[in-house]
Amino acid sequence: SGWRCDKAKLAMVQVRALAWRSPSGAGKKISDVIPQGGPLRTRRFGARGSGVMASARRRGPRAGAASPSSASSSTQTDSLPGSTYFAADDRPIILFDGVCNLCNGGVNFVLDWDAKGKLRMAALQSGAGQELLERSGRRRDDISSIVLVEKDQSYVKSQAVLKIAERLSVPFPLLAQFFLPLPLLIRDGVYDQVAANRYFFFGKSDQCRLSDDRFQDRFVD
Repeated sequence: SGWRCDKAKLAMVQVRALAWRSPSGAGKKISDVIPQGGPLRTRRFGARGSGVMASARRRGPRAGAASPSSASSSTQTDSLPGSTYFAADDRPIILFDGVCNLCNGGVNFVLDWDAKGKLRMAALQSGAGQELLERSGRRRDDISSIVLVEKDQSYVKSQAVLKIAERLSVPFPLLAQFFLPLPLLIRDGVYDQVAANRYFFFGKSDQCRLSDDRFQDRFVD
């Protein structure tokens, strides 16, 4: 009985507080707010997960409403150099050394194993390549690394190679998942050694490869 009494007192205190806070209830007696003999109903306020605001938080933003952060990010991306290359085609672009025999062999390899045409190519020395290098935060004359340029971000060195492999036909996506857990320092260390000696071991061409008649829609210049 003592517990019931305490509960009733607590309910009376809550109702008095509500009557005092309400503009229409200011200055009124408790008897004016609660009809005599009427049932006394209480409700827990401030409980976690209850109330209109909590319900709104669970529902989140209205369907179809644009996120301010995503809209801002999209605007910033569209203002970067090389945005025209993604205006009508959002396929990633591989930037390769157009005079490197090893790099040109890698381009042929990608063309053979990218049956669905998920990737495009551009020589680092081309106008498109220089714009996309600047878009990626690199110098326009930097041909030290392969670069994979997506609309929203870019990858270099071993990370670029593995991201390219993920888009090729089987078994290369599986191989990419095998090498990704290796520390980046080790992967990039191996890449740097090969890249630094690519002309010595594989030679270079007198002409820069800018396109391929067999794959006109795959090259950006």
